[in-house]
Parts: sequence; C-alpha cells; structure tokens
Amino acid sequence: MPAPEHLPGLKQWKGLKWIGLVLSECVRDGKETVEMRYFISSLEVDVERFAHAIRSHWSIENSCHWSLDITYREDESRLREKQLRENFAWLNRLTLSLLKQHGGRESVAMKRRSCGWSDSFLMEVLTESTY
Repeated sequence: MPAPEHLPGLKQWKGLKWIGLVLSECVRDGKETVEMRYFISSLEVDVERFAHAIRSHWSIENSCHWSLDITYREDESRLREKQLRENFAWLNRLTLSLLKQHGGRESVAMKRRSCGWSDSFLMEVLTESTY
C-alpha cells in the first residue's frame, strides 16, 4: 500500500513510497507457525509484483542455503565462535560462486573434491582458465 502521509517517522525514510506486510504460514514437525514481516520500498509496485519480489528473494536464499549445505555440509558445522563462523560462511559463499561459474559439467560437490585432488583443476577454477 502507499505509505500514509501520517505514518510516524515517514520523513526519516528518504524516498519511502510503499509499505508492505507478508504473513508467512509454515508447518514444521506438525506444528503450524505464522510469521509477520514488514517491508518498506521506494518503488511503487502493485501487490502481484510485491509478492513476486518477496518470493524471488526467498527462492534465491533457499537455493543458496541448500547448495551450501549439500556442498559444505554447513548445517553440520561444529564452529561455535561467531567470527570464525562468519569468516567460513563468507569463504564458503565465495568458493561456491567460483565453483558454479566454472564451465565443467560435474556437480559443484564433485568440482570441490576435484580442487583438492588436482592443483591444476584448482587453479582452473580460481583463475577461470585451463591449464
């Protein structure tokens, strides 16, 4: 919906034109949860485009998380120190991106293994060139 002119703090958000609310319903382990998330935007979009943008964001987010879990088994990580977890998460995202950009036909997990088995393949992935 368009941001109401009487919205408290409206002037603090330069260019704010629209606000939105998403209700997410989810069932996990037989238990239903409902989550409310609020969004602000400088774009004027209709409900369909707003919903598409929100779904697209979570589709990408879920796809990336799935790839990281399959390739790096992140969900099984035993890292507990916050800074170390953040550093490894950044490194995993970087290397996942490099592996996905590599033109080979192997799976990302297989490319990762191949980097450990072959220095020339590792350099090929890092430099985007063939040795």
